[in-house]
Amino acid sequence: MARTPTAYWDYIRVEELLSLQSGLEPDASKLANDEVMFITIHQIDELWMRLVLRELVAARDLFVKVPVPEQALASAVRGIDRMSQILGLIANHFALMETMTTRDYLAFRDKLNPASGFQSAQLRQIEILAGLPETMRIPLGQEKSYMAMLKNPDGSATSASRRVDAALADTPTLVDAISNWLYRTPIQGSMPGHPDDDARVRAFIDSYCAAHAGSSRAALALAKEATRNPADADRLDERFQREIDGARDFLLAADVPEADRARASRVRAALVFIESYRELPLLAWPRAVIDSLVAFEQAFVIFRQRHARMVERIIGRRTGTGGSAGVEYLDNTALRYRIFRDVWAVRTLLVQESVLPPLENPAAYGFAVEI
Repeated sequence: MARTPTAYWDYIRVEELLSLQSGLEPDASKLANDEVMFITIHQIDELWMRLVLRELVAARDLFVKVPVPEQALASAVRGIDRMSQILGLIANHFALMETMTTRDYLAFRDKLNPASGFQSAQLRQIEILAGLPETMRIPLGQEKSYMAMLKNPDGSATSASRRVDAALADTPTLVDAISNWLYRTPIQGSMPGHPDDDARVRAFIDSYCAAHAGSSRAALALAKEATRNPADADRLDERFQREIDGARDFLLAADVPEADRARASRVRAALVFIESYRELPLLAWPRAVIDSLVAFEQAFVIFRQRHARMVERIIGRRTGTGGSAGVEYLDNTALRYRIFRDVWAVRTLLVQESVLPPLENPAAYGFAVEI
């Protein structure tokens, strides 16, 4: 049987798409261009977020595997990079929103009450599946929790609340899966479960902290040469000593409950090890994964910051349509909603290649041992 030729408009379902921009009206022709633009942009954003969720789940599912297939890391990096690019595209939409004046927006804003972009279930899904802790959630600006805002006024479930409930149940998160993968990183040729792994990892931490302290003291000497004020010199001494002490505390996971400290310390040591010896064949793709995670979270932060500036430009600092604190809430999320904190933190600890501790057992990382 001959196949019916496919038409572009059927494959993309163009007519259905073009019928969805009328908002609360049956016919979009009754709306001002500003309102149609507002609706269209948010619909496009939701489509982009759907793609982010697909890539996020795929990356999480890959890193859940034990072991993670080395040949699949390139695909993981490509998927995470795609998530970053999509968030960048969404952030660029705010420039288009800013072609609308305050008065243009106020002409239809009351239609939205009490709806809010805060009710985007897919944005909440991305945060949850990436690994944003529930304890880090910032109050919306009224008594209702973010889950309550996703439900009907009588408390019954909606499609949005069901989506978010499913995300909360869909574990582990990406950050947890990545952490478990990093925990298994060979450090100085030693793997978890080896009889002397704890001692080998601690020896690496000690040697790395010594290298970091030496590098910091060299930087301190240069900084002190540039000042003639004794008070400034004292402040520099204190500042660099905090860096030295902070590096050791971070790598020993002093901020983590004692029961979880050894595991957290090994994960952080793995991050430093991968970043420090990234040229080794076995570590090249893991380092690319780490860099892609930084880029993804950076894109997310920029998206939040850009959102806040767009809102402030158009409506100032008034209360949001859903009762949120508006710009204040958006600014706070940009500051506090950080997920891959350890991945960022190691950048404060990295040292130049010339002072790194000697690499042990290089053959374990794909290098042949010289004879």
